[in-house]
Amino acid sequence: MVFHSSIKTLKDYARDHGIKYRAAWNRFKAGEIPSAFKDDSGKILIQEDKPDRLLKVVCYARVSSSQSKAGLETQAERIMHFADLSGLPVHSVIKEIGSGLNDKRPELLKVLNDIEITHIAVEHKDRLACFGFNFLKNWTASRQCQIITINNTETDKEDLMQDFVSPAAGMAAGLYGLRRSKRKTEQLIKELGNDKKINHKS
Repeated sequence: MVFHSSIKTLKDYARDHGIKYRAAWNRFKAGEIPSAFKDDSGKILIQEDKPDRLLKVVCYARVSSSQSKAGLETQAERIMHFADLSGLPVHSVIKEIGSGLNDKRPELLKVLNDIEITHIAVEHKDRLACFGFNFLKNWTASRQCQIITINNTETDKEDLMQDFVSPAAGMAAGLYGLRRSKRKTEQLIKELGNDKKINHKS
């Protein structure tokens, strides 16, 4: 195992060991911190050797519905291929079916709660979350975990549309009843389709 050295102050030592500064000082005076020393200015420093953190790379693939399940496999393969070309050792491949608007996806939560993961590779940022991607990126970075998006071009519009249609359909059912909600959902899909055509022409 490879180790690296780090230098910390007595105050940092006390914080990391959950003791008060005075207790850390007493340990230093009693010679109970073997790697502690004073620099030229008289400041107490502690040298600690820690093992380098092992890489734990997770590939995360997601589609919005079971109808897109075939695309889930090819998406995962593309991410794994990228990791292989980048020299990143893949620990596991997580595949999930669910809306990008759902922030309680069980597989995603498992990934985000694993503090040993060093890299999360996704094809597009909306595969991780339709909204709040930058928040997730900054939050994971604070835990020494990097999110890697392998493709920053446009994502699959049909699957992205499904992310928005599914929760909208559920909301419409609650508001208007099943029969009327079906018409509302069909109208939404039609309007989204027309908007897509307009944007494509522009």
